[in-house]
Amino acid sequence: MAERAVDELIADVADLLLADLDDLGAEMDAAELLLTPELGADAAIAQEVSASNRANAERILTALARRDGRRPRIEVPPEALDVVRTVVRRGVDLDGVFQAYRRGQNIAWKRWMAAAAQVVPSGPRLMEVLEISSGFLFDYVDEVIARVLDEAQREREEVLGGALARRIETVRLILDGAPIDRRRAGERLGYDLDRRHTALVLWTESGERSDEGTHGALESAAGLLAHAAGAHRPLIFPAASSTLWAWLGTRTDPEPAALHAAMASAHPRIRVAVGPTRAGITGFRRSHEAALTVQGLLAGQSGGERLAFHQDLEVTALAAHDRARAAEFVAATLGPLAEDTASAARLRETLRVFLDEADNAPRTAERLHTHRNTVLQRVARATELLGRPPGERRLALELALELAHRIGPRAVAAQSRPSSSAFFVANSSSERMPR
Repeated sequence: MAERAVDELIADVADLLLADLDDLGAEMDAAELLLTPELGADAAIAQEVSASNRANAERILTALARRDGRRPRIEVPPEALDVVRTVVRRGVDLDGVFQAYRRGQNIAWKRWMAAAAQVVPSGPRLMEVLEISSGFLFDYVDEVIARVLDEAQREREEVLGGALARRIETVRLILDGAPIDRRRAGERLGYDLDRRHTALVLWTESGERSDEGTHGALESAAGLLAHAAGAHRPLIFPAASSTLWAWLGTRTDPEPAALHAAMASAHPRIRVAVGPTRAGITGFRRSHEAALTVQGLLAGQSGGERLAFHQDLEVTALAAHDRARAAEFVAATLGPLAEDTASAARLRETLRVFLDEADNAPRTAERLHTHRNTVLQRVARATELLGRPPGERRLALELALELAHRIGPRAVAAQSRPSSSAFFVANSSSERMPR
C-alpha cells in the first residue's frame, strides 16, 4: 500500500484535536490563569482569555487540517487583539501575557504530540510530521505574540495620554482602596463621590465578537438605568470587548422595579449585574466588588434573568465561591436529581419553586404556568429520586437547588479541572481599571 503524504497525516492529527477543541481550550485556560492570576481577575477578562485561546487553537488546527500541501498563512484572530487591549487597560504586566502564550503553546504541543502518536506509527514518518507541524506552530505563536505586543504598545500610547490616563488611575486607586482625596478624585472623574453609589456590570452573552455597536448598546442601557434610578448620568468605563462597568450616583436607593422596567427598552442580549447601593468612596468600591461577584456567578450561561441584584444572590454567591466544593455539595445533596439532563432540570425547577412557595402547589403551578396536578406529580418524582422527603435537610436542599438554578450545569456536575471561577483568585491588585 502506498505511503500516505505527510500533509494528509498532519491533517488527520489536526482533525483529531479539532474534535476535542473545547477540552483543549479549557486546559489552556486553566494553565494560563494558574500562571497569571491577573488574567482571571473577573469574568469579563477571563472570558476574553478563553475566547482568544479557542480562536488561536482553532486557527492553527484549521490551517493544519488543509490537505493541499501548501504552508498555511499565519493570520492573527481578532479575539487575540481584543484581550491584549483589555490587558493594557487593566494595567496587567505584558510579561504575564507573553508567559501565558508560552504556557498555552506548551499545552497545545503536548496535545499535538499525543494525537500524532495515535495517528502515525513510531518511526521516521512520525518524526517528519512532528518536525513540520512544530515549525508552523512555533512560527504561528511567535507571529501572534509580535502582533499582540505591537497592538499593546499602540493601546498603551492611547491610554496613557492626558485626562484619560488620570481618570483610569483615579478609579484604580479607589478600587484598590488606596488613600485618595475624595474631592480631587471626584473632579478628575466628573462624578460626585459624596452620593450613594450603585455599581453595574453590563455585558452581552453571545458567541459573536463585539463591535462598536455593542459598546453603544451597553452605554445606552447604562443611561436608561441611570435615568430610572434618578441619577444625573452614569460614570462608565469599557471593561472588555463586550463588558461595561458603570456607577449610578444617587441621593436615594434606586427602586428595583424601576430598573427592571428600564431594561425592557435595552438591547435584548444585554445582561446587568447590580451591586448594593452604598455611600462614599468605600461604597463605590464595595458595590463594584459585589456587582463583579454577581457577574461571575452568572456569566457564561444562556438564558436567565437580564437584571440580577446582589441582594438576591448574595447567599448563592457565598456558597459558590469554591466552585468545586459547590458542585460536590450539589451532587451529594441532590443525588440523581443533579443529573445534567432536561428532565432532571425540570424536576429541580419545579421542586425549587414549590419549596419557595412554602409547599403550595397552586401558587407553584401559577409561577410555572402549568397545572397543579403536574406540579404534584413532579414533586413526587423528585422526592423519589432524592430518596427522602423534601422537608428533611430542607435548608441544604433549597441551597443545592438554588445553586443548580443559578449556575446551571457548572453546579450539577463536579469538574475534574479548575473551574471558570478562577476570577475569584485573591489578588489585591486584580481589579484593574479599563479605559
